[in-house]
Parts: sequence; structure tokens; C-alpha cells
Amino acid sequence: MKNANDKQTRKLSKALRSTSLFSAAWGGVAGMILLLVATTVPARADDTGAPKPQVLSVVWGSGNSSTSGNGSQSSSTAPTRKLAADINDHLRQDGTVTVIVQHRKMPTIAHLKDMQGRGAIISSKFNSIHAVTMHVPASMLAELAKDPNVLYVTPDRTQKMAANPTTEEFASAVQADIAASTFGFDGTGIGVAVIDSGISAHPDLNNASGVSRVVYSQSFVAGDTTTNDAFGHGTHVAGLIGGNGSSSGTANGYAATYAGMAPNVNLINLRVLDQNGSGSDSQVIAAIDQAIALQSTYNIRVISMSLGRPIFESYTLDPVDQAVEAAWKAGIVVVCAAGNSGRQGGTNGFGTIGVPANDPAVITVGATMTEGTATRVDDKIASYSSKGPTTLDHIVKPDLVAPGNAQVSLRAAGSTLDTTFPQYEVTSSNGTSAYFVLSGTSMATPVVSGAVALLLQQNSALTPDQVKARLMRTAWKGVGQFTSSHDRFGNLYNNEYDLFTYGAGYLDIDTALGDTNLATGVALSPTAVVNSNGSITITSTTLDSNFAGNSVVWGANSVVWGNSVVWGSNVLSATSVVWGATSVVWGSLSETGYSVVWGATSNVASADAALSDGDPGDN
Repeated sequence: MKNANDKQTRKLSKALRSTSLFSAAWGGVAGMILLLVATTVPARADDTGAPKPQVLSVVWGSGNSSTSGNGSQSSSTAPTRKLAADINDHLRQDGTVTVIVQHRKMPTIAHLKDMQGRGAIISSKFNSIHAVTMHVPASMLAELAKDPNVLYVTPDRTQKMAANPTTEEFASAVQADIAASTFGFDGTGIGVAVIDSGISAHPDLNNASGVSRVVYSQSFVAGDTTTNDAFGHGTHVAGLIGGNGSSSGTANGYAATYAGMAPNVNLINLRVLDQNGSGSDSQVIAAIDQAIALQSTYNIRVISMSLGRPIFESYTLDPVDQAVEAAWKAGIVVVCAAGNSGRQGGTNGFGTIGVPANDPAVITVGATMTEGTATRVDDKIASYSSKGPTTLDHIVKPDLVAPGNAQVSLRAAGSTLDTTFPQYEVTSSNGTSAYFVLSGTSMATPVVSGAVALLLQQNSALTPDQVKARLMRTAWKGVGQFTSSHDRFGNLYNNEYDLFTYGAGYLDIDTALGDTNLATGVALSPTAVVNSNGSITITSTTLDSNFAGNSVVWGANSVVWGNSVVWGSNVLSATSVVWGATSVVWGSLSETGYSVVWGATSNVASADAALSDGDPGDN
């Protein structure tokens, strides 16, 4: 066994050195990697230099949780603890590396000029997280680590999307059709920032006067200022959020009307992914910063992120996670794709949530398949939908699920996806092809983003935490306990209704709009703890300094916000087959896989390569 584990570790270390993409929503195919890394996680410090409370690191066997380390950094250990474990994997042949340096306080102009004089090239500054992106010689890394103002240094990691056609519709599954007739909200006046591969012009994104509802566009792609969707992912996402369906319907030769959740919402196009669906941490952070800066100008209340990459450190240190928390604190609801690695062997897809979906503040969305029927009773989780808990921090994710399989939305004509997979174009009886089919948590995420826009149109005073809490509380809990589906090769995947697969349940926008309960406090997703008898329970996530001083929404004894109310009594019963000491939540999961998910020094992640490699999703 020892030799087998050593062999596996060498294999995984080799995988770690390969390029991991921040991709459009966590592909469960070619780009998948399993990372098993022994990591010491330093505490994040606030501007005063005092250590931030760290996310709980579970001490398995004791039944208790505690922070690992004392939160302080001695001069002898600080240099290595400040550098991300994978930083050497990103060194270029010329001995340089592009890094994102997080600081306790934003460095002065004089300090940055001094660094430039010694070989550093400053490319971006992110005031929201006190970070600077710079290109430096490897010899400067040790110097950065010794700088008392430097908090943590990470490579500027590559990012990609979370998606890929038989078509399914989401409206009846999430009660959007009922909500539309009952409440009549359409997202008017709400701005949703789409951080993706760009948005191409499409008639379905125009208002009644024919003017585009894409009110602002900017590219953060290096060397490319164009904002059209060269990949074909962002336009599809935008359509699921706010397409009005004007080009579809029987009058136009289509079998159905393909409208988004909030068909009159305004869209802010922040392009971070190139023609191959790839981008970088610094581009994503820059886009988040810009969304915060433009918040009041365009009433940006939602950021939709159908992209991600593997986890390399605690969310309390990851610069992208810190950026989404900054947006959340600014009053913007951030909705993220869970990822598409649910088919991963060894862990049965558990522990495959990516960044920034791993952050406890954001709304993390898993994907379901509607079976092509109008009822939600037969709906099931998509086999590729990534599952929690998150690695390193063991945060309970996803937060809820929504339809993401074989979704019809806007086609970006001539884009990479369009030209590579013409078989997924939806052609009308008139011979036109204005729509395209994709599958993935990338597609489920904009459905929830659109739902958030409707809630905020109804009540603009809602905070991000109140929106998240309401969506989770009102999510439908009636999903069948055991489901199965097949991939395109006929492989069978069995899944169970558990907290790490469905979260709080199935998006139900009609019930959410009809609910009047207002949460108080922060709605951080909880932390999972393995008890000494092998059972798994959940506890409130420790508040880092971004949320310190707040109360937590969830409470075991709360009638309105109690754990059983939010997540469903069938899921949280200590004696249930899901959560008991002989839990079947892991199915046939081996001891090795169990250790990978729960081991104190384990780190699991998967590269995000969307199902856009030609995978039509589940059937």
C-alpha cells in the first residue's frame, strides 16, 4: 500500500506541474487533474497586521475543529509560508514568473518604483484586495516573502470556463413560468456583470426599442481589446440570464421560446476569457474590480461567473476568492459555477469544487438535468456536477442546484464553439440558427443569476446575504434520494441526495419571490466536520476579517433559519443513512478516496475545461 500511495503521489505531482486552466465552468473531461499536496496554510492578516481568523481545519478523530497553526508568522518560517506551493511550476524558461502579491496595506508608488528599478514589471493593481500583479525574476521571490507588508504570493494562474447538446428547458423546473405569471418581474433596472468570454450582439439582448441591453463592455484579455465573444460561451450565458427569446418561438420556426430568467435585465460585459476559453487570475480580479467601480453607474447588483480553476490554498488566501468577497461586501451578489468534475473517479466527484466557487460567501451552483419533461419531480443531478466539500477548508458546497444540462441559449456565430461543434446549433424550420446547446454548471449558474435579478427588482434593499439565504431556504427539497444518468458513452453514474451534491436543494424562484423572511447576519456556507465516530456534521464557518463582527444566519434552533429548514430534515438527521457513522453518502468510495476528500493534508481539485469539448452532457 505504501508503494502504491508513493506512486500515486508522484503521478499527482506530475499532474500538478501541468497547466491548469481557469475555465468556463469546470470540465469533467480532458483537463481533469487530482492534486494531492501537503500544505501549511498561513493565516491572512488584516491592514493592522493582526492575523485574520482562519477557516476551520478539522482535526479528524477528535470531533472538534480548530485552526491549524497559531496565525502568526515567525521570521524563520514566513518566507516559505508566504509563497504558494505551485509557484515554481509557473517559472518561465528565462527564470521569471508572473505573480499576484497580496499586501497588508497597498504598497506606495515609491516602493513599486524601487521594485521596478530592480527588475520587476508592474502590470496591474487591485485596490479591493491590496494586491499587485507583477512579472519578477525568480530571485525576487525570496525578497517578497521577507517583506513584512507582503501577505501571500501566488502565480497568476490560468483560468477557464464551466460547460456542453437533445435539449432541455429550465423554466418549469425552477417554477419560472409560474413566477412570471404571478409576479411579472423581468429584471428591469438591474445590472448583471457577466465575467466570461465576452458577449456578441444578438437580437434577443435588445430592448423593445431595438437598443442593446449590453450597456457596457470591456476586455481584460491580454493583447485583445475586442469584447465580442470569440469563444461562444459568454453569449450563451448572457442569454440564459437575460435573453428575451424574440428570435425564437413557433412564429420563427423554433419548437419553443428560448428566453432567459430575467429577459429585460441590463448586462455588463466583462471579457476575461480568450477564443479558447482561457484567462488568468489577474484578468478575473481586474474584471471584479471594475464591476465594483461601475456598481453605482449601472446598478450592478449581480456578478455571474461561469468559470473556475483548481484550489491551491485556503480561500482566506486565494486572491480570486478575496476579490469575490470584496464584491460581496460592496453589495454585489456573486454567483459561481460549482464545476463539471462530478464524474471524477476515486472520490465519486466529491471534493471537486473549484475557485471561486469554494468561497463560503458566494452562491455556488450545481447542475441538474430536467429529463425533458415539464415536471421537476423526475429531475436529477447531472453526473458531471462537481460536489463538495471544498478541499483544504471543507466548506459545504454547492449551495443549491439549477438546470444546466442541454440548455438552449444564444449562438455566437463564428465563435470557436460554433465552428468546432456545428451539430449543437439549433436550426429553425426556416433554416436559421440563432441558438446553440451547451451543458454544464456554466449553464445552471446564469439561471440562478437571473433569479437573483428578479429578487432584487422586487426588493432592491435585499443584501447579498439575504438573497443567498432566501434562495437556499426556499429551494425545493423534494429531489429523489437516489438517481442515475448516463454520459454519451453509455457509462452509468449513480448519485445520492446529499448535502455535497444538491446543497440546500433545487432553485424555486416562485417560492423565493413569495417569501418575506429577512435573514440577519452573514450567510457563509457552513463547514463540514468528521466526528470521532465517523459521522459528518456541519458547523458555522469561522468568520475571517472580511466578515468579522457579524452574526451567522444559520442556527440549529432557529425555526426560520434552522439547519433542517434550510438544508432539509432528510439530509441532516444524525441517524439517517446519509449522515450516520456508516454513511452511504460516499457510496462505494474507497478508503483512499475518503482520505483524499477529508485528509488533513489533502488537496483535491480539477481543471476547468467545460463540457465544450464536444460532450453533449447527460441522457
